[in-house]
Amino acid sequence: MKKINTCVCSGLHILIISLLVGCHQSNQEDKDEIELTIPTPLVSTIKVEPTPLEIYETLPGRVMAVRTADIRPQVTGIIQQRLFKQGAEVKAGQSLFQIDPAPFVAEADTAKANLLRAQVTFKLADDKVTRLKPLLAADAISRQDYDDAVLLRDQAGADIAVAKATLARRQLDVTFANVTAPISGRIEQALVSEGTLVSSTDTSPMARIQQIDQVFVDIRRPATSFQATREALAANSAGESNASGATIEILHSNGQPYPIKGQALFSGINIDVSTGDVLLRVLVDNPQRLLLPGMFIRAKVLHSSYQNALMVPQQAVMHLSGVPHVWRIDEKNFAHFQPIALGELIQGQYHIQDGIEVGDIIVIEGMDRLQDGMLVNQHPWKEFDAPSAPVTH
Repeated sequence: MKKINTCVCSGLHILIISLLVGCHQSNQEDKDEIELTIPTPLVSTIKVEPTPLEIYETLPGRVMAVRTADIRPQVTGIIQQRLFKQGAEVKAGQSLFQIDPAPFVAEADTAKANLLRAQVTFKLADDKVTRLKPLLAADAISRQDYDDAVLLRDQAGADIAVAKATLARRQLDVTFANVTAPISGRIEQALVSEGTLVSSTDTSPMARIQQIDQVFVDIRRPATSFQATREALAANSAGESNASGATIEILHSNGQPYPIKGQALFSGINIDVSTGDVLLRVLVDNPQRLLLPGMFIRAKVLHSSYQNALMVPQQAVMHLSGVPHVWRIDEKNFAHFQPIALGELIQGQYHIQDGIEVGDIIVIEGMDRLQDGMLVNQHPWKEFDAPSAPVTH
């Protein structure tokens, strides 16, 4: 009986072991079958192509008149009349103030009379020299008498020259009594009124004219980043080293552009020690007088320019330990986690400065299923348009 029980137990053990082995083989086969049925990851990709890229930045600026003229009298007198409308446009040579001309006219008349007297005196002296000359030849008079007559004639001639110069100066005073505009432009309010005594030594002007059909816009930007702007402006203006001719857009305070643009004239040669800024002066045509001296505006200035920029969407960039990476697909459809160097972020797209090359295939969607060296299937991402138009940041 004991032998029969031993045989039964041995058979049960064999049966259990067989079942366990069978289950293990079945589980392994199922696992292998599951692994064989896992599909290769499908990712969306783009092909990196070079594109021109211009990057602009918005900087504050201040409007300055192209020319400013302080109106000052050149003679001393009483103002009789103001001849302009305050705040109006005036032309060069237009009468602005009339100073009482009577004293100057009287002085001019006196100078004219002195000239006539000098001319009469010269005529008498010259006639005397003419009469004495033949007498000197006949030894009827001494040489001294003749020389004295010649001297008096020459003095009279000099008196004529002095009288002419005095008359010209007095006539100028009459002209200066009518104060005219030295330049064309918009005149501000009158700073003196009728009846005021003005003088050429006055420290305050009578009025001020500002030429604003063209204006300067003085833009200040940090000197640390100005080199890039200067190089970009120079490249944009046919290689001129002083960046002259580059077009700059003028903006309202709300960011909307004015219907006018400016030309960069020059960049400053000194850095403001108090602010660390450098000056960029822009000449702007202002026919509609939209810009007034003293206004603060904003200008869109070219910051950097690239002929063959490589751009990828922001979502393609991942950061590992603070280092940016992208998934690059090689020619055999294997994925590689590639470190890169980032440039500017422009409208949701990164400018890649290093780490990828023209023609590289970059993963845009489906990155969460990837491992380095994994075989993938890919299909094109939605149409990718790198920004060829100027952008601002």
